[in-house]
Amino acid sequence: MKRGLVLVPVLGLVCLARAAVAEPVTHAFEWTGGGGYAVKGALQYDSAAISGPFVLAQDLSCFVVEGSQEGAPVGRWALTMLNEETSWRLHFDPVSGAFLVDGQGIWMPQAWNMNGEGNDCGKGGFGFNIGNAAQDICIDNKLIVESQMAPAEPFPAIRVEDFDFPADACTAPPMLSLLTR
Repeated sequence: MKRGLVLVPVLGLVCLARAAVAEPVTHAFEWTGGGGYAVKGALQYDSAAISGPFVLAQDLSCFVVEGSQEGAPVGRWALTMLNEETSWRLHFDPVSGAFLVDGQGIWMPQAWNMNGEGNDCGKGGFGFNIGNAAQDICIDNKLIVESQMAPAEPFPAIRVEDFDFPADACTAPPMLSLLTR
């Protein structure tokens, strides 16, 4: 009989542990700018890790954005390209399923490898930005003025069950076996 008494608490702990593990949430997005420019991509995060009303850049486990002009690729940026020199800000409202835009109370709510001047996406690089002047892209360290849209233009995303992220879009979970003791 003692065995049965031990089994019930153990099963309860297993059920609680499974409930505490959240499934990743994925949103895909597309943006159409001026001059035939467009971006598309996706983001992924663990809903249990979000501590405030918005999903922020540091909350993401996967992110990729790809740019095009008239359907021809012009550049891309993925989360593993992030370094200490990258302009990287992201504010996503999971309730409305939209990225914050100018006028929603946060200065430059989106800076995806692009600062407000559009001159820091890197040589041969690509970036996207939403600030108080416009929504626009950067290619090869140059602001593409032709791509600009009004800063308050809505930028929705659609929740998807699956997205085929490229390998460089996702950060790997920390490996506990590599921790020093």
